[in-house]
Amino acid sequence: MPRTATPVAALPAEPTAQGRPGRDRRYDIDLLRVVCTAAVVLVHASAAFIDAGHRTTGVLGDSAGRFAVPAFFAMAGWAALVGSPVRDDARLLTRLGRILRPMAVWTAVYLLWQYVSGPPPNGGAKEALRALFGSVEAAFHLWYLYTYVPLLLLLGVAVLVVGQRATPRRSLLLLAAFAVAPAVVEDARTLTGLPLPGWDWSVSLYSLGYAVAGAALLAARRRGPRPLWLAGAAVALVALALYQFTVRHPAAYGSLAVAALTFAVLGAVGGVRVPEGARALLGRLSDASFGTYLVHLLFVVLLVEPVAQEVPHGFAAPVALAVTATAAAALSFAASVLWGRLGMRRWLG
Repeated sequence: MPRTATPVAALPAEPTAQGRPGRDRRYDIDLLRVVCTAAVVLVHASAAFIDAGHRTTGVLGDSAGRFAVPAFFAMAGWAALVGSPVRDDARLLTRLGRILRPMAVWTAVYLLWQYVSGPPPNGGAKEALRALFGSVEAAFHLWYLYTYVPLLLLLGVAVLVVGQRATPRRSLLLLAAFAVAPAVVEDARTLTGLPLPGWDWSVSLYSLGYAVAGAALLAARRRGPRPLWLAGAAVALVALALYQFTVRHPAAYGSLAVAALTFAVLGAVGGVRVPEGARALLGRLSDASFGTYLVHLLFVVLLVEPVAQEVPHGFAAPVALAVTATAAAALSFAASVLWGRLGMRRWLG
């Protein structure tokens, strides 16, 4: 499937981002996390249908879910700046560890899956080396985390510095290492002649923009009439679909059409009141969203891709996409909830 079409990141808002349990928990953020995680699955399922020749179905599905990655950046900004800002150096590094540990485990799982299912494109050892420098083919959906981690580090250090707390020495050193790493790798490649991969742990300007602007929108006390946000989301979705059909697919996450859809969704979901009876289930699904993002590609490969290859063209294709994407999302959430109950979330997300 086209790698540039990948969003999942989708993915994951850091577990401490919800603030204190109880009445202070933002259940609208929980709802947004669950919706965005399901949208990530839809985008990857849509890519499978595009690869199988169902372009119209795939582009429509991709358009419906393309807001997910920017929305996750917005939630990351809200968590780091408003919902759960770090208080010291150690807590920031612990927060990063909660992401990096499952990321490493699942990278190894996908590398092993690729090795068993077929010859790795660049050899097993080279693929493993690339995983240390940037996104790899076997786990291409994890590219999001190579931006998400430096983004959280940058925002966390900024919070500590602006808040005039104790100087975050270790985090500052880590941030400096991320900053100089691309040049260091390039120089090492020149001096040694080794084919070192490019360094992809970096923060893009669009991700920082979504994080800061999204944090402001999600933290706002008044966001305007919800029907107006919903209408805006509908118009933006149509505009994005037309853009992807006529100008560029996949649309860049920093494009105007994607930004319009993203902020319309944030405005529509932000502040929504979740019924008390649904809060417990929603909270469990939200806590499981990171693991869902990490595992879902397996279900897309095992379930969605075979169906996409066999389904006939016409009305059957969008129906098949809806059914298989829903099934893949449900199985991914179920798997993540299960290992959460088994106490394995520390390692599996």
